[in-house]
Amino acid sequence: MALVTRLIPPEEDGATVRHILRARLRFSSHAVSRLAHGGQCIFVNGFPVHTPHVLRAGDVLAVETEDRRPPRAAVTPGNWPLPVVWEDEHLLVVNKPAGMTAHASNFLPDTPTVAGALAWSRGADFIFHPVNRLDKGTTGLMTVAKSGYVHDLLRRRLHTESFRREYRAICIGCPPADRGRVDAPIGRDETSVVARMVRLDGSPAVSHYQVLSRGDGFSLLALRPETGRTHQLRVHMASLGCPLAGDWLYGTEDPGLIPRPALHSWSLRLEHPVTGERVEVAAPLPEDMERLLQEWFPEGTAV
Repeated sequence: MALVTRLIPPEEDGATVRHILRARLRFSSHAVSRLAHGGQCIFVNGFPVHTPHVLRAGDVLAVETEDRRPPRAAVTPGNWPLPVVWEDEHLLVVNKPAGMTAHASNFLPDTPTVAGALAWSRGADFIFHPVNRLDKGTTGLMTVAKSGYVHDLLRRRLHTESFRREYRAICIGCPPADRGRVDAPIGRDETSVVARMVRLDGSPAVSHYQVLSRGDGFSLLALRPETGRTHQLRVHMASLGCPLAGDWLYGTEDPGLIPRPALHSWSLRLEHPVTGERVEVAAPLPEDMERLLQEWFPEGTAV
């Protein structure tokens, strides 16, 4: 049972549980309403209470964060490999392989999913709360909250210094400068069902890049998204004239080179929303991207 606890200081003497839940523990109003009608899930000094309960200095408030409601849509479990690289009672970080989507799709009903892999390993009642999603072809680190409460806290921190992600990409061509900032709004490409494009009336989108290595017509880049638009890094790199290797949508499809966009969620640094702990994890490049680097940069390169 995952709990969030708080020792009530003197300055909060006389506050109600509802006030502390909203003002100090940052539960959403919807979550507080669920707790108020969820049975015994709020405790003061070990005894169940309701949200109007008045707290006193020295009280220990404990609140269950686990979801008690079943998932809205049934998830089909699947025995698909999905390494977990970091975990505690509130969240986990997985290293997603290529070819796996976050959720099941009507367009791709037989595709392995992160939700299904976790339902297989954690039980069908595991409620899937993805914080940052990765495209089907993108590999690497993906954060999953174990409750709606933690999911809400992490989503508020996404794209801030409290939740910093960095990618590795192999591109055809190279940006004009060794490092730079791409500030180009992204919207739908009206000629395609799935594609996005840079357009003036699009949503604000900002990405940062750094060239790690240059080769003969290729480059290895470190990428950091400041916003989270669909296909953002792929669109921004293509807009600079250096689409990702293997990117069939924004560059040139070449299964013999790599059968997917060469993009990998490389590292993650976040401030734990419950414990305040600094969590830092990294995932090495997958085999297909490592192979490209060995072919194109035979002397080796730092990633």
